[in-house]
Amino acid sequence: MADVELRNVTKSFGKEIGIDAISLKINNGDFVVLLGPTGAGKTTTLRCIAGLEKPESGEILIDELSVIDDSPAQRDVAMVFQQYSLYPHLSVRENLEFPLKSPILNTPADIMKQKVNEVAEVLRISHKLDNKATELSGGEMQRVSMGRALVRNPRIYLMDEPLSSLDAKLRGDLRIELKRIQAELGATILYVTHDQIEAMTMATQIGVLNNGRLEQFGTPRDIYENPSSLYVATRLGSPRINTLPVSVFGGAPAGATLIGLRPEHIELGSGQDCQVMRIEHLGDQIRLHLQLAGHKITTLIEAHMPIKVGDVIAIQPKNPIFFDANGARIV
Repeated sequence: MADVELRNVTKSFGKEIGIDAISLKINNGDFVVLLGPTGAGKTTTLRCIAGLEKPESGEILIDELSVIDDSPAQRDVAMVFQQYSLYPHLSVRENLEFPLKSPILNTPADIMKQKVNEVAEVLRISHKLDNKATELSGGEMQRVSMGRALVRNPRIYLMDEPLSSLDAKLRGDLRIELKRIQAELGATILYVTHDQIEAMTMATQIGVLNNGRLEQFGTPRDIYENPSSLYVATRLGSPRINTLPVSVFGGAPAGATLIGLRPEHIELGSGQDCQVMRIEHLGDQIRLHLQLAGHKITTLIEAHMPIKVGDVIAIQPKNPIFFDANGARIV
């Protein structure tokens, strides 16, 4: 495995900027997630590291050596895509063997068999090795797709939304599996997603991208609790952070125009009166939709609190986050 570093990397497509002066460091054994909407620059960053796109400027280093002029094969990275990328006419074993048969690796047959068996054991698909790819479920096919990357033992794994085409249950199961595999192998992974749950549950570090720029890079907890901007604050958290004019509650620092309140950072019992507009029972808790001075607010309460639609309750902020008119954080 390896350290990977980007230094002021910029890539454009005609007049469109794909990524703009991105700098970040991925340490050996890290699970780094790039989070952002479509067009934020996530996949372009991956493709630049893989050598599939060449930046106009900046440096890409693997283990402190520049790879900017190296071919994809010379970089020794492996990509896992959203689509399974399997050969349907081959068995699972043959699909896993395929990368090892490349002229570059030219793996001996006994070593190939050992590597395939080891990866199949890690992925828990040993009992499927003789099945054709077409006989597998969606989750099994994605495991084989990941196995084609794992079997090579590359320096870094680049994963481009590998779970997005699966249903919710399979995504949840494979999130757990992927973290287990990464921990067992000590793998370095750069993972692209627009799914905040994937980012929060799997990442050691998250990079939040916006229009090709890296807005913030840090641990999931730090980005959630200390977002650098309103944009970053809205990328993490479900329900989303509430944003209101500072005049609603008062007491804002100089320069602040908006107050951000996570749903769990609203206290009931005193403060400003608001009306309960809608109630969602979620089993272990209740989601309240409130209206305060014409503004909609969402908060979470305990499941058995006796509140009904139409009630008037008092709320006040706890741990508010303030932003200026441009969305920058004010501390």
